[in-house]
Amino acid sequence: MRIVVALGGNALLKRGEPMTAQNQSANIRIAAEQLAKIKQDHELVISHGNGPQVGLLALQHAAYHAQDAKIEPYPLDVLVSQTVGMIGYMLQQELTNLLPQTPTITVLSQVIVAPNDPAFEKPSKPIGQIYGKAEAEKLAAEKGWTIMPDGQHYRRAVPSPLPKSVTGMDSVKALLANKNIVICGGGGGIPSYYNEKGELQGVEAVVDKDLCTAVISQELKADLFIIATDVPAACVNFNKAEQKQIARANPTALEALADEFAPGSMGPKVKAVINFVKATGKDAVIGSLADIERIVQGKAGTRVTNTINGVEFY
Repeated sequence: MRIVVALGGNALLKRGEPMTAQNQSANIRIAAEQLAKIKQDHELVISHGNGPQVGLLALQHAAYHAQDAKIEPYPLDVLVSQTVGMIGYMLQQELTNLLPQTPTITVLSQVIVAPNDPAFEKPSKPIGQIYGKAEAEKLAAEKGWTIMPDGQHYRRAVPSPLPKSVTGMDSVKALLANKNIVICGGGGGIPSYYNEKGELQGVEAVVDKDLCTAVISQELKADLFIIATDVPAACVNFNKAEQKQIARANPTALEALADEFAPGSMGPKVKAVINFVKATGKDAVIGSLADIERIVQGKAGTRVTNTINGVEFY
């Protein structure tokens, strides 16, 4: 079975944890141990988030620019590529140590977006570290940022256009045919578009990792698409007394519950699995990375499937 797993940001860096290489390595080691458990019997493709990392790089480059106004900060597409290389290297190293007989390859994927996507006029993708409301508002005023809520905190928001396609999928298929684990679509892919000359050009944005991975899953004809996060399932009435975990849902029935899912966190995940199931007819699951084996077995997570009508709860 061909399985595509999108690793949530908390698999790389826990919320509020200092963004050090040591912390990232420790978290990635745990993630790799879970992923190695399902590789033995399946083809495996992995994507990952990069919101905290790309936000940190943006701050570092902005500080460098402040010291020397002649030096322009790097654009977001370049920063995304830097984080993809860094995180891919860490994942690749840990998986190679765990599965020395199975090569792991990291691919820099360019995700194609529309240059006139309305998302460029309305930043909606949270990146970087979390702030209290007062500090976030102060930074927004100083740096010209758009800020948005993220749980009880606030983060910088940047444009997040919809992914149309992802480059390099034929190469990924060839790598899978040769028994490689492939890391691709990291950070939602490097945002790009084709200009009037038909040339690829980077764009100032960060594409949602889960929506991008849904496109990758479609293009690879995956048998199962998993969004591995730090919660066991998607919920209705989240953080309320009547909260309920969704066990299985038809994509159309789940779509009707869209208002239940926060736009900065669970919302894109739910949209991504719905897109995949509607496009392919195959199943997709949102669940905890710690439950990855049981998710593959159909025993954990929120499974979106055409095999039922309506929504079932745990």
